[in-house]
Amino acid sequence: MLACDKNTFLKENYDFESKNWAIKNEPTFDFEITNPAQAYNIYYNVRNGLSYPFYNLYLKNIITDSTGKNISEKLDELILADPKTGNPHGEGVGDIFDHKLIALKNYRFPHKGKYKIKLKQYMRQNPLQDILSVGITIEIPH
Repeated sequence: MLACDKNTFLKENYDFESKNWAIKNEPTFDFEITNPAQAYNIYYNVRNGLSYPFYNLYLKNIITDSTGKNISEKLDELILADPKTGNPHGEGVGDIFDHKLIALKNYRFPHKGKYKIKLKQYMRQNPLQDILSVGITIEIPH
């Protein structure tokens, strides 16, 4: 899915119908790279409710190529709220907050072709309550 912004290569989200993210649920996003010389910034998109019980979210992204080979695997801690005050970060409307947080900066894919990015939650709670959606945005840096 291409986005309207000329610098946005891809923006796609997966909505959790139950508003809970089970560990077995691993949203995957497909796209094709035609210019491997181009650098990309890859972001996590996270939408959570105000009653999300933690200030952070451990999230792993796994990038695979068309052969199924893992070419990148990275675990990140995303800070969704101030750890001391609990005040939410991100852009909020009512009790819902959207976050766009960097996963990989100036990333270059090794070759042309089709790729997948899989997202896995790495929290101790299963299911993870009040996560409404997750996704990725891939942008071409200015």
